Amino acid sequence: MTDGQSSAGGVAVVLGGSIAGLLAAQALTEAYGEVIVCDRDALRTETSSEPRRGVPQGRHAHGLLAAGREAIEELLPGATDELVAAGVPTGDVLGDLRFFTMGRRLKQTPIGLTGLAASRPFLESYVRRRLAAHPGVRLRERTEVVGLEASGDRTRVTGVRVRPLAEGAAEESLAADLVVDATGRGSRTPHRIAELGYDEPVEERVGVDLAYVTRHYRREPGMLDGDVAVILGPTQDSLRGAFVQVVEGDRFVVTLFGLLGDHPPTDDQGYRNFAKSLSRPDVHEVVEAAEPLDDPVLHRFPYSVRRRYERLRRFPAGLLVVGDAVCSFNPLYGQGMSVAALQARVLRRQLAGGAAPDSKRFFSDIRPVVDAPWQMAAGADLAFPGVEGRRTAVNGLVNRYMARLQAAAEHDASVARTFTRVSNLLDPPSRLMRPDMALRALVGGRSRT
Repeated sequence: MTDGQSSAGGVAVVLGGSIAGLLAAQALTEAYGEVIVCDRDALRTETSSEPRRGVPQGRHAHGLLAAGREAIEELLPGATDELVAAGVPTGDVLGDLRFFTMGRRLKQTPIGLTGLAASRPFLESYVRRRLAAHPGVRLRERTEVVGLEASGDRTRVTGVRVRPLAEGAAEESLAADLVVDATGRGSRTPHRIAELGYDEPVEERVGVDLAYVTRHYRREPGMLDGDVAVILGPTQDSLRGAFVQVVEGDRFVVTLFGLLGDHPPTDDQGYRNFAKSLSRPDVHEVVEAAEPLDDPVLHRFPYSVRRRYERLRRFPAGLLVVGDAVCSFNPLYGQGMSVAALQARVLRRQLAGGAAPDSKRFFSDIRPVVDAPWQMAAGADLAFPGVEGRRTAVNGLVNRYMARLQAAAEHDASVARTFTRVSNLLDPPSRLMRPDMALRALVGGRSRT
């Protein structure tokens, strides 16, 4: 199959069976006769809250933004209702959420957007179960990727070399009309395309030296007064913060975090003391009142990274890159799963015309999907002097403006709603810069900044 030909009946291979890979594979089922998903892990097909070994961050709090839920609903019609029926809590993304940003609490007011409070393992296993039910899908678990295969002139990727992890298993080739790399931030695609004679993409990094520690608690009726989540961000005076999220099984996921080396401890008393030290008492109250179900577990995140594939002048046909392999966001902003879902939706819409996806067009089309959350997350991180990354004069101006806007959002429902729609990736960041918002920021934030 060559570029521009129909992909119907072809073979697509997806490398990586996490959220990004699964959703990309779901999009591919509408255009390819066979879709093979390869992953090093064992891939259960029953819905489960148990984290996978290959996704160590899975046990920690994860947010599914409103735009991400809508994209998943498009890819998997009925997903929201099925997840709710399976016990996933829901709530209004502003009215039922306590959101503290830079020391300001957004005014809690209904916005009419449904949020799903599923744990990462539960959501991932649900998507995998739906995908596996498709007759054209094959899950190749316990399989590692060895390399890419290419045409003689190296202009097209024609498949992958894989090796089953069973003892004594031999390497084998999987021919493919399309290969999609969804292997995460450790993706080897930059190195592999370099071996084929292509330039590696430029990387942009923002060093945050983040660590977060998570514990699960039993949720009793009435806790949090019916709210489904607490988001407590760091401030200039404290590099510490936390998430509390209600999830399936009447549980809380409580994740404590610290930037720039101010990391939470993993012992019981240290964990509780860290929660007590936070700028607001909401999280500590849950930690002290609820019954712990497990021990604290640590995960480190040294830096955010974005690989600028859209800037490459040459790229082999038959290969795409999605999810964290393109951009790995600071998890504090809860953007990763949603951006992966939005990228899969872009892929689905490109395939709708019946032509094989063009890599240059794909990377161009997902650029705005990545741009907005990257600008928001990287810009917010660079407001902290110790964070490593490229700063411009615009960063300082925007952060000073955002401080006023957040102050106004404490009491101005219109500002809070707009801020929430932007942070949920439904509206572009430019909506926060409109004249009406600027006036509200100037008037509402003047005495509170």
